[in-house]
Amino acid sequence: MFTEKDLEQLREKDISVDMAKDQIRNFKKGFPFIKMAAPATPGDGIIQIDKDQLKEYVQFYEKKSPDLDIVKFVPASGAATRMFKELFTWRDELRRGASVDEIASSDKNAAEFFAELKTIAFWDDLKNLLKDKGMNAESLLEKKDYLPLIDHLLEDDGLGYALLPKGLLRFHKYDNFSRTPLEEHLVEGANYVRKFNGVVKLHFTVSPEHRGRFINHVGSVIKSYEENFGARFEVRFSVQKPSTDTMAVDMNNEPFRENDGSLLFRPGGHGALIQNLNELTEDIVYIKNIDNVVPDHLKNETYTYKKLLGGLLLFMQEKVFRILSEIDGGSFADDEYAVARTFAIEHLCIDEKNLPHDAKSGVPLLRNLLDRPIRICGMVKNVGEPGGGPFWVIDPKTGIRSLQIVESSQVDHKNAEQKKIFEQSTHFNPVDLVCSLKDHNGKPHDLGEFIDPETGFISFKSKDGKDLKAQELPGLWNGAMAHWNTLFVEVPLITFNPVKTIMDLLREEHR
Repeated sequence: MFTEKDLEQLREKDISVDMAKDQIRNFKKGFPFIKMAAPATPGDGIIQIDKDQLKEYVQFYEKKSPDLDIVKFVPASGAATRMFKELFTWRDELRRGASVDEIASSDKNAAEFFAELKTIAFWDDLKNLLKDKGMNAESLLEKKDYLPLIDHLLEDDGLGYALLPKGLLRFHKYDNFSRTPLEEHLVEGANYVRKFNGVVKLHFTVSPEHRGRFINHVGSVIKSYEENFGARFEVRFSVQKPSTDTMAVDMNNEPFRENDGSLLFRPGGHGALIQNLNELTEDIVYIKNIDNVVPDHLKNETYTYKKLLGGLLLFMQEKVFRILSEIDGGSFADDEYAVARTFAIEHLCIDEKNLPHDAKSGVPLLRNLLDRPIRICGMVKNVGEPGGGPFWVIDPKTGIRSLQIVESSQVDHKNAEQKKIFEQSTHFNPVDLVCSLKDHNGKPHDLGEFIDPETGFISFKSKDGKDLKAQELPGLWNGAMAHWNTLFVEVPLITFNPVKTIMDLLREEHR
């Protein structure tokens, strides 16, 4: 199947032949759909926190966290091209001869964007760049000569926003300055991942081609943030490992070959980042997407609920670690097993089918189930956003239920029952996690042991006019964390404000 040239490619990427063959087998047999039992809802898989509990968990976190090693992990790869899809469309229409008024009359977003352009955070950069090129941005806007404005915003000889990652775009405008999402994450980090010595750790996963830009940007702003917050920031960057790339195949499930005969590899999706996460050494890890940030005047609620999630995690971790230490100490009595079993079922949402009532057979099973990474996932009420949500999922081999985040692509929408369950979901996954990655002895878990390999995804693409199949690894917060201990907690919608399109920057939450 593989030539000597293929084997050399695999060696360069640190992909074994067995791994490559497994990928081919996945294409041939496909991935099974997830079998959902029910949506997770408040009182049945989603925890709702009252005001008293909120205060208690926040105080617990504020008491414990300064002594812990905590990091904020932010997936920040990929160019922002899709964010500017509408601008590309408007530019194409202008180039074809359509008038500004014609475009604005058929697309209210176009009219709003250009009416509000001067209020967007990147306006000053665009204005100064055009000035250096002998153009007047104000005059162009007034004359409705929008093509130069769009070109110099998007293209590489201008600001190059269509080619940059979201983390480096100016999102929010303040009185005398503006901030990129990366800077907003620095501000967040200073408010809930600071150690007693003032150290604030952040880890961004970036594309190799953008790593230098990220490093330069941090270098240009870090001093001012350290002075403003009295903190010392430790900012690290990593890229997806080449070994997490996946082979593409043609429509006959044979390796897809480039024109020179070489194998085509594609990035394995955000599930590849489980390897980056696995290399972290901190006790606690917060995970949040790069574009889910708000200006300062809206941050307080975010801080409160981040501390809530962290406090609940530390509280549960303390309980779990105590049980594991008692089991390992050899003095775990039958009555203690009964209490621990109830805790696991009622507070960690572990299916009681996993745990017999008999202590002799149950204790080893309990230990195995508790000795896992823990994650607390914030969930917001579903307001129609595309994406995954919280569900009770049935393991097809054992019939045991567990809490999982399920994406639409994992669901068999032709199955009426499964389609109905998916549509009954009341909550949405905003990617708002806090995780415990070490065991009760302080040893890091090997996160690769807790992946469900059956939760990958196959998509259809094309290259050079030829159809192909691509394979994504189990998603970072889906199959890659399938065998973690998981709790879902309802958090306010204001904590979820992603920027998916340029128009999102005009929403009140980003002003």
